[in-house]
Amino acid sequence: MNVINEAGILAISTRLHRLSEQLRKDGAMIYKAFGIDFELKWFPVIFTIYKKEIAGVVEIANEIGYTHPSTISLLKELEKLELIQWEKDKQDERKRLFKLTYKGSELIEKMKPVWELMSQVLGDIADNPNNLLAAINEAEGKIASQSFYQRVLQYKNSK
Repeated sequence: MNVINEAGILAISTRLHRLSEQLRKDGAMIYKAFGIDFELKWFPVIFTIYKKEIAGVVEIANEIGYTHPSTISLLKELEKLELIQWEKDKQDERKRLFKLTYKGSELIEKMKPVWELMSQVLGDIADNPNNLLAAINEAEGKIASQSFYQRVLQYKNSK
């Protein structure tokens, strides 16, 4: 066991980051192994557009939990690759609504069987007596009601 693992709960952020990086690295290699040219950073945006069929910037940013500027940056990348396109909202001319292009839809169809396989394998990885996804959902729920920072300040001020 290494020092970080021995740090226990204090190193949870480091360990989640480490796990996340490993999954991202493997995910990139999986796409490559299946002959799919796809960067993992695009996943939340393109998956949201695929599921919603059409969505505005604010809606996408809220869905994926990213800032408005970083969402726009990813949208621009996907637009440059001609995987998505936008049209003006008929109700609000200032608003742009994004949807998949034909090329984007083709890519999604290519990725669907890979996503199925990934889901199956990730399900096996997460399916432990202490289910990882359930634990993450619970922790995110607690943090959504009161952040880590707010909890520490509250504790500090109550002393």
